[in-house]
Amino acid sequence: SGENGVEGRAVRVGTRRSQLARIQTDTVVSMLQELYPDLHFEIVAMSTTGDKILDTALSKIGEKSLFTKELENALERNEVDLVVHSLKDLPTSLPPGFTIGAVCKRENPLDAVVFHPKNSGKTLSLLPEKSVIGTSSLRRAAQLKKKFPHLEFRDIRGNLNTRLKKLDEKEDFSAIILAAAGLKRMGWENRIGQLLSPEDCLYAVGQGALAVEVRAKDQEILNMVSALHDADTVLCCIAERAFMKRLEGGCSVPVAVNTLLKDGQLYLTGAVYSLDGSDSLKETMQTSVSYPHQNEDGPNDDVQHVGVTAKNVPSKAQEAAENLGIELANLLLSKGAKHILSVARQLNDA
Repeated sequence: SGENGVEGRAVRVGTRRSQLARIQTDTVVSMLQELYPDLHFEIVAMSTTGDKILDTALSKIGEKSLFTKELENALERNEVDLVVHSLKDLPTSLPPGFTIGAVCKRENPLDAVVFHPKNSGKTLSLLPEKSVIGTSSLRRAAQLKKKFPHLEFRDIRGNLNTRLKKLDEKEDFSAIILAAAGLKRMGWENRIGQLLSPEDCLYAVGQGALAVEVRAKDQEILNMVSALHDADTVLCCIAERAFMKRLEGGCSVPVAVNTLLKDGQLYLTGAVYSLDGSDSLKETMQTSVSYPHQNEDGPNDDVQHVGVTAKNVPSKAQEAAENLGIELANLLLSKGAKHILSVARQLNDA
């Protein structure tokens, strides 16, 4: 049955129905097809709760796995063998029996501003007083309210196509904020009017990276997809996810990060915000992640770090990245992050 044990059967890949999700899934499938030319891949598309509830702010629905649950159910029932997600949609604690078997090389993780055609050529600071900016992210709104107090922020939902249509065809919004990665994957890079630097807006945990979720016990599929791991992205995202997990953050509280891996050093900046951005804590820490790869065969060769199984990335480096995230979160907690986040959570629930 071939070295990875999956030859001769179709490998079924689960995805959301949105155009962006399909593009992301096609990207992953074509990378796998190149690595395993003899395998047959079949794409299974389905709708998720997050796709169906379009009249409520994401942060209000209060369900951690809005865009992943239906896909995970199909994985559990053996209807699909792997599922492609945006890593930022995946909670930091996965349901038992699942793991992230691959984290692909990260696309640009920054946030981008798309302007209404009449504001083309402007930047956020040049928009007139009381201009309305659309975003469904508490993280983006909290940071930008503080930075650009002359602007107003309002909720906008729907997939990328819907949001761009709402922006262009109505006069409700002067601009909307989206992830640069999604726009780039859709081929709409030309719509980016302004890239927000980490000084303006720290990004979401895992933003810009694609994740492949598999059944933790399915060794054949796990081995097959693990070839897609990008070591640098894995380490950055483990640190970010560990930070978020320790803070118990989700999409209902504003938590943001920025990571940099340079010369074997991993730098993590993390921040928490009140809903209006007036109260915030932000710190940066670093650690060395330059460890040689050892052959780590044994009973614990499938150790997960915040849901990620990456056998081909040195486990000492993964541990260091995870500890960095935890330590940075502990530092913020010691300075009062818990209070900021619980107030944000209560206000959001109210």
